[in-house]
Amino acid sequence: MRFSLNRKRFKDLSEQEMLALAISSEEDDARIYRGYAEGLRAEFPDSAAVFDGMAVEEDTHRQRLIDLHRARFGDVIPLIRREHVSGFYARRPVWLVENLGLERIRAEAAAMEAQAERFYLAAAARTTDAATRKLLGDLAAAEAGHQATAEDLAQKHLDPDTAADEDSRAHRQFILTWVQPGLAGLMDGSVSTLAPIFATAFATQDTWTTFLVGLAASVGAGISMGFTEAASDDGELSGRGSPLKRGFASGIMTTVGGLGHALPYLIADFWTATVTAIIVVFIELWAIAWIQNRFMETPFFRAALQVVVGGALVFAAGVLIGSG
Repeated sequence: MRFSLNRKRFKDLSEQEMLALAISSEEDDARIYRGYAEGLRAEFPDSAAVFDGMAVEEDTHRQRLIDLHRARFGDVIPLIRREHVSGFYARRPVWLVENLGLERIRAEAAAMEAQAERFYLAAAARTTDAATRKLLGDLAAAEAGHQATAEDLAQKHLDPDTAADEDSRAHRQFILTWVQPGLAGLMDGSVSTLAPIFATAFATQDTWTTFLVGLAASVGAGISMGFTEAASDDGELSGRGSPLKRGFASGIMTTVGGLGHALPYLIADFWTATVTAIIVVFIELWAIAWIQNRFMETPFFRAALQVVVGGALVFAAGVLIGSG
């Protein structure tokens, strides 16, 4: 709250401060585009060239703003950035976006241009200097036209076959890095924890004890699967991507898979908790079958048969052991 109160409101900025803010914003955006380009260069060199071109465009805008500032206010540009202005749009860190795939990066770039256009329109409406108003209006139009610029650059560097090939590789990388490890973890967490959880449930008929066993089994399995996945392959030769990403995907989904049918045992009544847990297990198994069909192209009924039969056998083993 204190940080928010210490920030300046946009409507209170002077014209010099608005120019300074525009200069720093253009510099930041150019660096973001170059970051995207660098992250894409190894796997998607043609898309990287598009973002290189967009960064050059932002550099041109920044230089025009600096020239205007020098003409009106001199060489000393106040230090003011987005985070200094209350309510001003923020940029997500590059590392939060670049891990989400090629299409997500393209969508983020389009959103950046739309935000910049709105800023220049608002800034132009508040300035009284004709030259400043003209430049800000021109930059608003340029940001609005960046979509066309991006398309021109894409046509220059990305012919339809190249674009399709990059999209195919991006999808394949997403499958290898996130879906496969996550699916393996979800299957392991959902199926392997069935026996200890339901064995404990029927042996003790104590919901709190069952929950603690389920929590321990889920977290333990998640840690084990995460470390196993991360250590099994560094991704260099297999092309499966970062071992850290795969480890997190596998470990988190393993934990989620186990917790799904452990959490119902927070309900005090044993049979209510057990029936709820069984329903959750049914949903988990069908979700696994759907993911296999959607991303791994496994025929749905074959996937469902494999998962449901396997889960049913593990569930029955847990109930028999616990009842004995």
